[in-house]
Amino acid sequence: MKKTIFSGIQPSGSVTLGNYIGAMQQFVNLQDDYNCYFCIVDQHAITVPQDRLTLRKNIRNLAALYLAVGLDPQKATLFIQSEVPAHAQAGWMLQCVAYIGELERMTQFKDKSAGKEAVVSGLLTYPPLMAADILLYGTDVVPVGEDQKQHLELTRNLAERFNKKYNDIFTVPDVKIPTVGARIMSLNDPLKKMSKSDPNQKAFITLLDDPKQLEKKIKSAVTDSDGIVKYDKQHKPGVSNLLTIYSILGQVSIAELEARYDGKGYGEFKSDLAEVVVSTLKPIQDRYYELVESEELDRILDEGAERADKTASKMLKKMENAMGLGRKRR
Repeated sequence: MKKTIFSGIQPSGSVTLGNYIGAMQQFVNLQDDYNCYFCIVDQHAITVPQDRLTLRKNIRNLAALYLAVGLDPQKATLFIQSEVPAHAQAGWMLQCVAYIGELERMTQFKDKSAGKEAVVSGLLTYPPLMAADILLYGTDVVPVGEDQKQHLELTRNLAERFNKKYNDIFTVPDVKIPTVGARIMSLNDPLKKMSKSDPNQKAFITLLDDPKQLEKKIKSAVTDSDGIVKYDKQHKPGVSNLLTIYSILGQVSIAELEARYDGKGYGEFKSDLAEVVVSTLKPIQDRYYELVESEELDRILDEGAERADKTASKMLKKMENAMGLGRKRR
C-alpha cells in the first residue's frame, strides 16, 4: 500500500524558479510512488491582508501552474482548502488541543508580528489549521523546507497529544526535507534564498517570465571577479547558485559543467544557462496558458475537492466521535 504525502501551498502571487526546483519538480516525481494530496491553502493566505480579486486570481494561477509542471490529476489530488469544510472544522478542534505558549513560540509568528501594533488572531492560531490539513488525510510524509520544520514538529506533538487524550486515530507524520536543490538563492544576493517578495525584480525568476526577462535576469546575476566557472559555495556563492540551477534543469553534473566551461568565462556560461531556463519553462508556460481560464481546470479542481472531502470527512467524523461532539449516530 502506498504511503500518503500532503503538501499545502499558499496562493501568494508568482511562483519562483526556486519554488519549482525546491518543491514542485519534486512533487511531480513523488506522485508515482505515493498517494499525494496537494492543497492550495487559501485559508492560510488570509492571515495577512489580501485583495479579494487578486487572491481568487492567485488561487487559479497556482492550480494551473501545478498542472502545467506535470502534476497528473489521475495520480494526485489537487484541491482548494476552503472547498473542503473539514479543514476549518478540524482546525478549530486542534486549537482546543494546542497551548497558547507553544503557538507564541512559533518563529514565523514572531517574525510576522514583530513591530506591528496589532495582528489578527489567525496569525497566532494557524499552526493548528496546518496540522489539521495534514492529519485529515492520514499523512505519512510531509515534504517541507527548513522554514516549516518547526510547524511540523508542532503537528506531530498535537497528533500525539490528541491520540493520548482522546483516541488513537492520527498517523504521526514524518518530515521530508529535500536535499538536492532545496535552496535556490537570490540572483542579486546569493547569500539569501530566492524570494518573490524581494523588492529587486532581478533577484528572482518566476515561472511565467518571458524569454527576454529571463535572459536579462540571468545575465545580470551576481558572480565574482574570478571569471572561473567553479562550484565553491563558500567563496563563490553566486557562481555556485547558477551551477546548481544549470545542473538540475539541464540534467548534467556540476563536475561536467565545470569541465565544459573551463577557461570560457561567465558570458558564455550565463548565455547557455539562459537557454536552458527558457527551454525548461516554455512548455510549462504553454500548458499554463491553455489551462488557466479553462473549464478543464474547474473540472479537475471540482474532482479534487470531491475526493479530498470524502477522505477528510471520514477523519473529521472520527475526531468528533473521539471528542464527544454532536450526537452519537445509530
